[in-house]
Amino acid sequence: YSYNEPMAKKYYSHPAFGNYPVVGVTWKQATAFCEWRTHYLNSFLDSKKRATESDFRLPTEAQWEYAARGGRSQSPYPWGGPYLRNKKGCLLANFKPGRGNYPEDGGFYTVRADAYWPNDFGLYNMAGNVAEWTSSLYYEGGYSFQHDMNPDIRWNAKDTDVPRMKRKVIRGGSWKDVGYFLQTSTRNYEYQDTSKSYIGFRCVIDLPPAMKKRVN
Repeated sequence: YSYNEPMAKKYYSHPAFGNYPVVGVTWKQATAFCEWRTHYLNSFLDSKKRATESDFRLPTEAQWEYAARGGRSQSPYPWGGPYLRNKKGCLLANFKPGRGNYPEDGGFYTVRADAYWPNDFGLYNMAGNVAEWTSSLYYEGGYSFQHDMNPDIRWNAKDTDVPRMKRKVIRGGSWKDVGYFLQTSTRNYEYQDTSKSYIGFRCVIDLPPAMKKRVN
C-alpha cells in the first residue's frame, strides 16, 4: 500500500530513470546480457578490422569484494569505516537506516547510479542502492576449500536441480537492507531464476596486461 505503481510502470521507460540502476533481472538474464554485450562489441570491432576483446561477464564473489574494498584491506565499508555516517551526520549510502526511515538517506527506493561518493577505485554504490549478482555459487562452507589463487565456486545449475544448487551470491546490500548487508565482507544469496526489485548487476571484462617495451 505504498503506491509504487508509477515506479513499476515507468522505471524502465521514462527518461527520469535513465541513470538509475537496472533491477528486476534474474541471474540468467544478467548472464545473457553479458553475452549479448560481448557479441555487440566484438561485431563492431570486427567491422572495423580491429582486435576483439575478452568476454563481458559477471564478477566472481572474490572479484566483487576486491573491487568494493577499493584497496582498503581492513575497512568494513567501501568508504572506510566503521560508520555509516560522515562527520556531519549524513548517511553515506542508500539503505534502510534505523528502524525503516527510508527517505532519510535521500532515496525511498533506488537512486541514481552515480549517487554518493565513489570508493578509491572510482566505483559508485558498491554498498547500498541495489545488491549485485555475482557468478559464484553460494555455499556456506565454500571458504574452507577454495584455493587462494582462484577463490571461486561455480555450478551451472539446470532447471531440474534442487533449489539449493541454484543459489548465487549477491553482494553489497540494497535500499531495503539494514547496514549489516552493506559491509564488503557480508555474503547473501538469491535463486538464479528469481528477480527482485533490489538486485541488479554490473559487468566486468578481462583485459590483457599492458605490454612493456623492451629497452636495449
